[in-house]
Amino acid sequence: MNPSLRHHLIASAIGAAFAALSPALQAQTSAPIKAVASFSILGDLVKQVGGERVAVNVLVGPGSDAHVFQPTPSQARLVGQAQIVFSNGLGFEGWMGRLLNTASYKGRHVVASRGIKPIHAEGEHDHKTKDHHEENDPHAWQSVPNVMVYVGNIAKGLCEADAAGCDTFQRNAATYSAELQALDTDIQRAWGAIPATQRKVITSHDAFGYYAQAYGVKFLAPQGVSTESEASAKGVAQLVRQIKKEQIKALFVESISDPRLIAQIGRETGVQPAGELFSDSLSDARGPATTYVAMMRANTTALTQAIKGH
Repeated sequence: MNPSLRHHLIASAIGAAFAALSPALQAQTSAPIKAVASFSILGDLVKQVGGERVAVNVLVGPGSDAHVFQPTPSQARLVGQAQIVFSNGLGFEGWMGRLLNTASYKGRHVVASRGIKPIHAEGEHDHKTKDHHEENDPHAWQSVPNVMVYVGNIAKGLCEADAAGCDTFQRNAATYSAELQALDTDIQRAWGAIPATQRKVITSHDAFGYYAQAYGVKFLAPQGVSTESEASAKGVAQLVRQIKKEQIKALFVESISDPRLIAQIGRETGVQPAGELFSDSLSDARGPATTYVAMMRANTTALTQAIKGH
């Protein structure tokens, strides 16, 4: 065979082989998408959908309070370099608009709660300030069906940012949604064993309205939907009277809140705080709430056991 023809055939065969392998090679060698999530719970959801194709940085990490977060210059730079930013919306991150402007961010901004009908914080204890009256409750992730909506919005946003990875994101979203469906069923079953009249809980601030709506539980709190709101003496006194009158046994402090107010309520009612709930933040690696699913299971176990008196 003519040497030049043989060389051409070999080169063509090698080229064809590389062409066949290139999608797999690209998947292995392409850099992950740079994503930023506003807080730890949302960051976990993005990781579940994105998998290895997405590198997620979280602004408000485990154990920190997004209500009072103040972005640093280094975090503004992180946002400026991101290809996609995820926020909760519903007024949760009052600082997000300023941060995006400061960072001169021009990329995709996905509001994970898009499509969810917000509920209003209850004002029955008159403990809201005027600023928080009739405020939307931003804690939509406390309902597992709502988080299935979050997952759909996250997958859509990632597909727009990385079309080549869209099949992967959709598969991950479907797998995770099945896990969430099982979680929702387990929570419904756990509360099904407790009479509706006994499903009453005291927490630090109004973070569990969507959980209450989804699972038929009544939550009372001395603070409003934001940890920045002040609990009034009148509101606390009314709460103490209600705890005594209705013999509420489940009293919890939240992982991000100052425990002193709940401790005071405990002293005045004779009800010992039953432990810690995770509302706006995951736990660190040593805690029981390192992922969203783990957080919801840990909270449900703590709540139902406290009401049962275990």
